Amino acid sequence: MSGDNAAAKIAFQGEPGAFSEVACRRYAPDLEPLACPTFEDAFDAVKSGSALRAMLPVENSLAGRVADIHHLLPASDLHIVAEHFLPVEHHLMVRPGVKFEDVAIVRSHAMALGQVRGFLHKNSLKAEMAGDTAGAARRLSQTGGQNEAVVASEFAAENYGLEILVRNIEDAGHNTTRFLEMASEPDDADPEDGPVVTSFVFEVRNIPAALYKAMGGFATNGVNMTKLESYQQGGAFTATMFYADIEGHPSHEPVRLALEELGFFSSSLKILGVYKSARER
Repeated sequence: MSGDNAAAKIAFQGEPGAFSEVACRRYAPDLEPLACPTFEDAFDAVKSGSALRAMLPVENSLAGRVADIHHLLPASDLHIVAEHFLPVEHHLMVRPGVKFEDVAIVRSHAMALGQVRGFLHKNSLKAEMAGDTAGAARRLSQTGGQNEAVVASEFAAENYGLEILVRNIEDAGHNTTRFLEMASEPDDADPEDGPVVTSFVFEVRNIPAALYKAMGGFATNGVNMTKLESYQQGGAFTATMFYADIEGHPSHEPVRLALEELGFFSSSLKILGVYKSARER
């Protein structure tokens, strides 16, 4: 660590008031949120010792996975030490005094706009993408017009002096974002301390039915795989990487055997974290 202050911070991507900051304040209240322009900057803050942890959104129950995050996770050399599920409440906000009938344009992050698509369509509002929800709120407060609104958190409205016109405009009440808490050193969960999740990335060998054979070990050993997603590595369509979450600890015999079989059919395998399953899972 570079100093005592580093141990008291948790990095997140976005501007003050972002949903990631809301997650930091709710799930890591003892750490001071540190806003970072990009995911890479949040990773670097931890690696350099400017922050103790990083809080990163990886997927949303309505809009799917966060773009690029699975590509960045293995390259970051950080370790997953916890997962959190944040209920997301989106609010339509404007500059004080603006009425709903005046609004024509709504700005927000692409993920947020995807989660309120039904509301925008129903009210014939034009969606425009912004870098992040809190940044859109800040810019609206500084230079926004009478026909503009943003979709962001209540925390962002309070932070930038905006007025909430319509609350909870998300298309589904179960709208939830999963966050991963990252650290520079692994902090593996105790194998006997309740349900455990193991996350890893791998690349299968270039042989026929490699993925089918690699997955067989989880089925034959009774290991439940809760997530399997593919993404391209280095822009090459032939170099497909996979991100996976499974239930269980690598020290458990069924998981150990399944990972051994996976390794036999894979050209690379990297454990990203072994951590306690969140109660919301």
